[in-house]
Amino acid sequence: MSRYRVLRNADTGAVVLGRTRWCASFWCHFKGLMLTPRLPADAGLLFVTRSEGRSHTAIHMFFMLFTIAVVWLDASGKVVDKALAKPWRPMYAPRSPAMYYVEANPDLLDRVQIGDRLRFDEVV
Repeated sequence: MSRYRVLRNADTGAVVLGRTRWCASFWCHFKGLMLTPRLPADAGLLFVTRSEGRSHTAIHMFFMLFTIAVVWLDASGKVVDKALAKPWRPMYAPRSPAMYYVEANPDLLDRVQIGDRLRFDEVV
């Protein structure tokens, strides 16, 4: 299994993010983007959890050096919430239960709307 996915709109096939790192391990969840100096424009992290929920898909922005977009998705890949997350804020949580969340550059918020369905195509 590849560590990277292409994030696409499931209805149109349009690429939302060209290089999204699959983040399912404890260490990847722990580190996230903390202390990362920058993120390439078409890159991000796709965090995977075991079940839908609000508390375990909440994020903090401590030790972050830049503002990011956060997009939360339910188990079917439907976008349930999105936010512009600023450094050193204590918490951002989705309004509805989520199973996945994506952290990327702020312009991701322009390409994704609540209710969109996304899919994660493995990079070969």
